[in-house]
Amino acid sequence: MADNNDLDALPQATVAPGRRISVVWIIPVLAALVAIGIAVQYLLKEGPTVTIVFKSAEGVEAGKTFVKYKDVNIGQVTAVQLTNDFTKVEVTAKIAKSAAGLMMEDAKFWVVRPRITLSGVSGLGTLLSGNYIGFEAGKSDKSARTFAAIEVPPIIIGGQPGRQFVLKADDLGSLGVGSPIYYRRLPVGQVIAYDLAADGKSVEIKVFVDAPYDQYVTTGTRFWNATGLDVSVSANGLDVRTESLVALLAGGLAFDTPDYLARAEPAAANAVFTLHGDRTTAMKQPESIARYYTLHFRESLRGLSLGAPVTFLGLPAGEVTNVGLYFDPAVQELQPRVDITFYPERLIARLPAAELALANQVEQSPQRRQTLLRRLVEERGLRGQLRSGNLLTGQLFVAFDYFPNAPKAKIDWAQPTPELPVVPSGLVDLEAKLSNILAKLDRMPLDAIGSDLKKELETLDATLRDASKLLNHVDAEVVPELKTALEEARRTLAAAERAIQGAETTLVGPDAPGQQELHDALQEITRAAASLRALTDYLERHPESLLRGKTD
Repeated sequence: MADNNDLDALPQATVAPGRRISVVWIIPVLAALVAIGIAVQYLLKEGPTVTIVFKSAEGVEAGKTFVKYKDVNIGQVTAVQLTNDFTKVEVTAKIAKSAAGLMMEDAKFWVVRPRITLSGVSGLGTLLSGNYIGFEAGKSDKSARTFAAIEVPPIIIGGQPGRQFVLKADDLGSLGVGSPIYYRRLPVGQVIAYDLAADGKSVEIKVFVDAPYDQYVTTGTRFWNATGLDVSVSANGLDVRTESLVALLAGGLAFDTPDYLARAEPAAANAVFTLHGDRTTAMKQPESIARYYTLHFRESLRGLSLGAPVTFLGLPAGEVTNVGLYFDPAVQELQPRVDITFYPERLIARLPAAELALANQVEQSPQRRQTLLRRLVEERGLRGQLRSGNLLTGQLFVAFDYFPNAPKAKIDWAQPTPELPVVPSGLVDLEAKLSNILAKLDRMPLDAIGSDLKKELETLDATLRDASKLLNHVDAEVVPELKTALEEARRTLAAAERAIQGAETTLVGPDAPGQQELHDALQEITRAAASLRALTDYLERHPESLLRGKTD
């Protein structure tokens, strides 16, 4: 019972009526929801924020500088500040949502400003609108928000049609980014980058050839340096070549495929080619057959350089591969030595078609080849000779020709490199003759001749003085007397003339007897002439009468 009383004494729970939310709270809640919706919508529409690190940010300003891709604004700079170590500039840019998919880790940023390069002038529009940040999309699949800017804008923007290739050279020369590339003197591309090779012994040059010209870069294409003037002085003369005025001033490259190569497939992108120094070296046809010989001269080799031509009867047949010395133990002295490479295919190609097969058989047989060369040297007098290829430059070349009167010589085939006989050059003979003439002049007694000549001149001078005195005497004494004699002769002739005129009056007057006598004499002369004409006519008709006499 007591327990029940205790339970009744405990407090009992009661149900109170529920409280209602005031209407005034509905408006703030709705406003908050709207603000959250707007913020979410803004966040959904807003693109990423990226950080770009520059070495310097010349012309970049927060709130003014835009980020452009293909001349379309894809973002704007929001902040510009130094990095923590104060060595670079950190630029923060807000990127549009539509361009968020371009922010990959290999994307490139750079400051676009007016630039003058070898490839032309760019960025002139920034003179009015101000600098902006250029952008090039990458190809990676990984996105990024922090980038390191490049200082030099890329020459080739992604998507430009064409292909890239790599050239290897010993040195860069005067090439630079933007240097033009020519194909048959048409500008078809440019240098886009260069760097030292991994081994440090060469330079790798990246070039880009625009479409459709990139199809002409095949596996057999040769590249060469077309920088400035390509001037070569050789025994063939002076050769000057240039691709264009730009290449003359700033350098450039050129490429072509040799005609002797068969049509090859286009080269793959990033294919590696060797960069040659000049067109001649690049386009030179390789020789499949080469014969090596040595020549020992006894004259100066000044003017003979590596690569100088070797001719056979005036036709190109090889080239000089080495110019040096050798020690002759027989005479214990050093002598000039010239190593040459002979290409028989160059001469065989000039033979008629009917003789090509025979010439190839001789060339392929060592015994027949040695027999032919021995006969040419020993019987025909084939000799090598240094000749001047250019009088202006003094360049020499090696010429093989026949000298029937040359001293006998033989070829020692036991030597590793056979030695071919030579004869002195024409210049050496000319120098010897001039030396001989000078020696004879030196032996002449010029002093004695000069003394005798001086004496003769003195005698001549005395004779001339005597002659002058004689003329003075004639002029002073003889001339007046001669003048008097001439005056007397003139008077005598005048008297004779008057006498002749009187005689004419006596002989040829109207009734003068001399006139009748003259008339009779003329008649006799006429009759004698008629008789002489008759005799001449008779002898012409009867010449035998001179021997037989006149017939009845």
